[in-house]
Amino acid sequence: MNFMRIRFKYSAIIIFIAAMNLFAFRDPLRGEIEHIIGSINGKVGVAVMGVEEGDTLTVNGLSRYPMQSVFKFPLAISVLNQVDKKKLSLEQKIHISKSDLLPNTWSPLRDKYPDGNVDITLDELLKFTVAQSDNNGCDILFRLMGGPKKVGKYIHSLGIKDISIVATEEEMHKDWSVQYRNFSSPAAMAKLLYKFYTGNILSEKSREYLYQVMVSTSTGPGRLKGALPEGTVVAHKTGSSGENEKGIAAATNDVGIVTLPNGKHFIIAVFVSDSGADEKTRDAVIAKITKAVWFGFLKR
Repeated sequence: MNFMRIRFKYSAIIIFIAAMNLFAFRDPLRGEIEHIIGSINGKVGVAVMGVEEGDTLTVNGLSRYPMQSVFKFPLAISVLNQVDKKKLSLEQKIHISKSDLLPNTWSPLRDKYPDGNVDITLDELLKFTVAQSDNNGCDILFRLMGGPKKVGKYIHSLGIKDISIVATEEEMHKDWSVQYRNFSSPAAMAKLLYKFYTGNILSEKSREYLYQVMVSTSTGPGRLKGALPEGTVVAHKTGSSGENEKGIAAATNDVGIVTLPNGKHFIIAVFVSDSGADEKTRDAVIAKITKAVWFGFLKR
């Protein structure tokens, strides 16, 4: 009995120390993030997860924010799920017509193939859509998948409920208000990133494929990566609304998986919404928050 009591007391001490370490990590970091958020007008939501330790922290993490192109990440997951099921193939050819390449929208795909009437692989189309955030490529993939609502239904089937995908890029461009219907909470997006990186929602081959595509993302260099040491590996997906006639940006977002120097990882989702600050300032808020989280994990 004495041995059992000693073991129980020892276990309780270990749990207590672990809890104290968690609070020592979380509370100062929360305060720092809240201070950074207070420097900008608009709404800011943050969710953080330590991949290896499972630490979590959110600030306004359950509020809903327009995703904009962040929704191309769950879209890519749904496409690769079909690849894993052998219903699609990365090598299959997708026909791109002139009518697919809408003007007045961000589209490196259109810049490369201005006249359309070309067959490209699904692999190339995914890379345009995710790594370069191509809007025309996004809507071509939505049509391939049967529409945004089917993609949203699949994401919900993974146990991620607080993400809504109901409208295409074209529909968002026609009506400013529509983007608010494509929403996510930071906590839900962080959970999806965690499931993607650590779970079995995709095959290992497809998981590694999408991870490397996200590492090659060229958009938003001043956001998650903006204040981190040069060469830091960040697999991420940005989302940007631009500004309306009043100078308000509905969405300046970046979500991703960051690799620390010790080989561990943290997941972070930052959404900045309805802000009148300029783009450089909005990007800097995301960069400062990510830097704070980076050092918070390194100090643990």
